[in-house]
Amino acid sequence: MPLRQRLDNLPVGQKLLAALLVLLTTVLLVANLTFIGAAYYISQEAMAPQAMQTIGRLISSANLNERALDSSTDAQALLNELKSYSPLRAAAVYDNDGQRLAQLQQGDALDLPSRYSGIESWRLTEFRTTQVITVPKGDQPPGHLLLVASSELPAAFYSGTLTASLGILVFSILLWMVVARQIRRLITEPIYQLEELSRQVTREENYALRVGPGNKDEIGSLASAFNTMLARIEAREQQLKRARDDSQDAYDQARGLAEETRRTNRKLELEVQVRGKIEKKLTGFQNYLNSIIDSMPSAMIALDEQLYVTQWNQEAATLSGTRLDEALNQPIFIAFEPMRAFMPQLKQTVEQHSVTKIERVTWIKQDEPRHYALTFYPLTGDAGRGVVIRIDDITQRISLEEMMVQSEKMLSVGGLAAGMAHEINNPLGAILHNVQNIRRRLSPELPRNLEQAQSEGLDLEQVNRYLTAREVPALLDGIQQAGARAAKIVSHMLNFSRLSNRQLALCDLPALIDQAVEIASNDFDLAIGFDFKGQHIIRQFDPDLGPVPCISNELEQVLLNLLKNAAQAIHQRGNDDEPGRITLRTRLNPPWAEIQVEDNGIGMSESVRKRTFEPFFTTKEIGQGTGLGLSVSYFIITNNHKGQMEVQSSIGLGTCFTLRLPLVANQVTVPAYVINKP
Repeated sequence: MPLRQRLDNLPVGQKLLAALLVLLTTVLLVANLTFIGAAYYISQEAMAPQAMQTIGRLISSANLNERALDSSTDAQALLNELKSYSPLRAAAVYDNDGQRLAQLQQGDALDLPSRYSGIESWRLTEFRTTQVITVPKGDQPPGHLLLVASSELPAAFYSGTLTASLGILVFSILLWMVVARQIRRLITEPIYQLEELSRQVTREENYALRVGPGNKDEIGSLASAFNTMLARIEAREQQLKRARDDSQDAYDQARGLAEETRRTNRKLELEVQVRGKIEKKLTGFQNYLNSIIDSMPSAMIALDEQLYVTQWNQEAATLSGTRLDEALNQPIFIAFEPMRAFMPQLKQTVEQHSVTKIERVTWIKQDEPRHYALTFYPLTGDAGRGVVIRIDDITQRISLEEMMVQSEKMLSVGGLAAGMAHEINNPLGAILHNVQNIRRRLSPELPRNLEQAQSEGLDLEQVNRYLTAREVPALLDGIQQAGARAAKIVSHMLNFSRLSNRQLALCDLPALIDQAVEIASNDFDLAIGFDFKGQHIIRQFDPDLGPVPCISNELEQVLLNLLKNAAQAIHQRGNDDEPGRITLRTRLNPPWAEIQVEDNGIGMSESVRKRTFEPFFTTKEIGQGTGLGLSVSYFIITNNHKGQMEVQSSIGLGTCFTLRLPLVANQVTVPAYVINKP
C-alpha cells in the first residue's frame, strides 16, 4: 500500500500526533542548520581575516623575519613556528625575486603558486580567505608571505552543537508526549466512544441507545446530532411497525386472490409453452427442410400456379446468379432468364398435372458450355397447384460417356494393334529367314552349293559376280535391314502394350528417352496434326546422372504423351520459317533427377496452363483427344513415382514440361491402378 494511502487511513488522533512530531523535527533541523550556517559565515567573514592579520603583524616584526629570506631552511623554520595557529590552512614564503622558498600545508595539500607573480590569478579561483604580507630585508627588495585561512569550523563547535541538539530533541519528545496525552483525552477518546456506540446500534438494532454528554466543542456537537438522529430513527421505526401490521392484513386478503390468479397464469403459461414448442418444432423442421434443399447438388425451384417463385435453393442461386431475396415472388423468366424458353412446358405441367423431362440443354457458364437436364414435377396441396423444377448438371456425365466411347475405341484399336503385331511377326520372321537362306545358297564356301552348280553346268563364282554387278546383295541387305527395323518396331509396340509390373527398377534415362523417341518417330498422322519425323530432336543429357529408380513402361508412356503433344503444338504454328525443335534434357538436381521436354510450338495461355492436368480437359477438337493423357501422366509421376510434374508455357514461345523423379526409391507400395495407354 502506498505511504500516502496509509497516512490517509490513520485515525484522527494519530494524524495529529504525527503532524506535531513532523513539525517539531522540522523546527529542530532548521534551527541547527541555520546555527551552523551562521557560525560558518562568521568564521569566514570575521574570525579568519582577523587571525590572518594577527599572524601577519607577528611575522612582520624584525626579530622573526630578519633571517627568513636568507635560505629555504630559514623560511621553513619560520613557517614551522606557525603550525600551532589552528585558523591557518597553508602558508608560503617568497624571496625578493618572487621565487617560492618554502611552504606549509595542514590537511590536504593545496596547489600554491610557485612564484609571487601568479598569486593574484590564483586568488581569483580560491574560495578561502588569503592574506599576503610584505617581509622586509634591509636595503634589498622585500619578500612576501602568503597565508591561507582554514574554511573548517573546529571540532569542539560541532560536538557542542550536537549536544545542544540532543538536549532540545529530548525536551521536544517529552513535550510531544504531554501534548499527545491531552489530544487522546480531548479528541481521540470521545471519537472512539461515538464509534463504539454506532457499532452497537448497528449490531443490536437498538435505536434507544444514546451518547453521554460531552464537551461543548465540535465532537460534543457531533454526539448531540447523533442522538437526535437515533431519536428520529426510533420514531420512524415505530411508524413502520404500525404500517407493517396494517399491510399484513391487506396481504392476507390479497393472498387468496393471488393464489387464484396464479392458477390461472399457470394454465396460460402451459398453453404458451405448448404453442412455443410446436412453433419451435415447426421452425426447426422448416429449417431442416431448407437445409436439405440447399444441400442438394441439383438446383430446386418451386413455383406457384402463376409460375412465381416460392422456393429457391442455394444451387439455383449459384446457377442463375440471382439471390434468394431477389428471386422470391418474382416470375420465373425474370428470376432465371433461360427458363423463358420453357414456359409452355411449365404451364403444361401445371394444367395437366404431368411430369415433363428435358434430357439435355446447353447453357454458357463462365465462358464455357455446360450441359443440364431439366425435370418439371407437378405440385399439389392445400396451398394450391404449382410446379417444382429440378436442374441437374450433367456435363461430367456426358464427358464420361464420350470418354468411355473414346476409350472403347482406343481399347479396340489397341487390341487390334497388338493382334496385328503378333501376326506381322510371322511373315517378318519368314522374310528375314529366307533372306538368310538366299545368302547361304549363293555362298561358294558350302560344298552342296558347288555340287548343285556343277550338276547344272554353272560356275558359282560367275553367278556371284553377276549378282554383285546387278547389286543383288545390296538389295538383300536392304530387305534384311527393313525387316529387322519392322521387327524392332513390332517389338517396341508389344513391349509398350504389355501391362506394367509396377515395380521400381533402376533405369538408364537416356536409353529410355531414345526408345520413346523411336516409338514416336514411327507414329505420325497429319490428319490430327502429328508429324514427329519432321522435328529436330536436341538431346542434352547430363553425364553425371546415373540410373534412376522408376517404372520404365509407365515413364515411357509419359514421355510418349509429351512428345506427341510437342509435335502437335509445333504443327499448329502459323509461322513455318523456324523449323520445329524438341529439346530433351536430363539433369542431376539432388534429391531429384529431372527430365525436360521443351518445344517451340504455339504455347498455352495462363488460363489453359492452370488446367493442364485436369481430367477431361482438352483444347483439341472432338474425336482427337479425351483430355486424359496429361492427367494420367501427372498421376504416374506424382503418385506412382512420388515425384513432381510442372509446366511453363507462353503463347508463341513454346512449352516446357519438367519431370522430377526421386533419386532414392520411396518405401511405398505402388497400388495397382489401370491406366489406359494413349
